[in-house]
Amino acid sequence: MLLIRTLHKWFGLILGLQFLLWTVSGAMMALLDHHKVSGEHTVRAPAPLAAPTTLMSIGALAEMVAGPVQGVKLRPLNDRYVYEVKTAMGTSILDAVSGQPMVIDAVAARRLAAAAYVGEGRITAVEPVAKHGLETRGLVLPLWKAKFDDADNTTLYVAATTGEVVERRNDTWRLWDVFWMLHIMDYTDRASFNHPLIITVATGVAWLALSGVILLFRSFRRSDFAWVLDGWDRLRSR
Repeated sequence: MLLIRTLHKWFGLILGLQFLLWTVSGAMMALLDHHKVSGEHTVRAPAPLAAPTTLMSIGALAEMVAGPVQGVKLRPLNDRYVYEVKTAMGTSILDAVSGQPMVIDAVAARRLAAAAYVGEGRITAVEPVAKHGLETRGLVLPLWKAKFDDADNTTLYVAATTGEVVERRNDTWRLWDVFWMLHIMDYTDRASFNHPLIITVATGVAWLALSGVILLFRSFRRSDFAWVLDGWDRLRSR
């Protein structure tokens, strides 16, 4: 019993610190403005775009791409309509009128990011992203990274294949991401809450609760509750 009591004490101290981190990180994630976290305040609504009077036919479009077409989507992209064509080789975009393939280079990415942003910042740099980082986890590469010099250091990520703005990051999100890391205890990828470390801690918490129940019954005597039980016994004897 002495061993259980000693282990319970030290487990309680160590796991108590983690409970404190869970509490603080969970509270901070709830308190941070989710609109700022997601960058909603920097979203510029797309300008109305008149539909083109003539469009390239799907048959002609299929002849211009490599391999069988798996899917086609007509959508606006800045000042024009484009076909987003999916094949086994990947996704490409073509001008919906001329069929001209469109390349999303640094100049195009800068223009697309500026058109999708509202705020006081200006673009300071446009950089290619070919390797995943903390801000781009879960996104499809390659990307263009457009940095703005506003107060929240906003960054827009533009898909290099489709030209879409696929993610917005800022300092509020980066702070939220730190608390997310502490909460799920994934200190490398910050992506999973089902990993060996958190499973180990959860097992320790279960053992702490079980040992606490054992110590509860071993630590108290009937005399500790005499003020309640004696009165109950008197009532029963009447």
